[in-house]
Amino acid sequence: MDAINTNNLNNKAHVLFSGGKDSSLSAIILNNLGYDIELVTINFGVLDSYIHAQNTAKILNYSHKVISLDSEILEKSVDIILNDGFPSNGIQYIHKETLNIISDDFEVIADGTRRDDRVPKLSHAEVQSLEMRKDIQYITPLMGFGHKTLRNLVNSYFEISEKESEELLKSDYETEIRAVLRSRGENPLDYFPKHIQSRVVGLKKR
Repeated sequence: MDAINTNNLNNKAHVLFSGGKDSSLSAIILNNLGYDIELVTINFGVLDSYIHAQNTAKILNYSHKVISLDSEILEKSVDIILNDGFPSNGIQYIHKETLNIISDDFEVIADGTRRDDRVPKLSHAEVQSLEMRKDIQYITPLMGFGHKTLRNLVNSYFEISEKESEELLKSDYETEIRAVLRSRGENPLDYFPKHIQSRVVGLKKR
């Protein structure tokens, strides 16, 4: 098979990065395809939760930047969650707003959205609209992989820490959403069911 000619690529890919296994695996896949990787973590100024992503970025040895967005986006997301009684629409709102904003500055954007995810996840029509309106490329490298395949890839590449979501902080939307819920006198567990979170803490191979 012929080697990829990276001169034909828009070679800088900005990967939305939480420090978790999915965004980490997406970065490695794109790097192996010839992209120059820059990890991008979104922060709304409620917590310094981006620090967790910074630490994982050092492990992966990729460039990393933190982008601060208006806290009103986060607050509106929490309003949606409180109104609905569940988090999916609020998280979806943040993700769409984030992509819409950063696509003004980056030409190639990627994230760790998986085939089996429900949120955050853009529909095919929403992806087409984003790419056409903003003249960008939006890449989701994990969309073709099922749960078993992803588990095998993660176990092959990473050492990970897994704990209950209330115990393991990441640099994702949920961490700051939970903080705002608490600041409003709400218990996040009333809106987010208990689930296992993971963070990459080591690299087995590149």
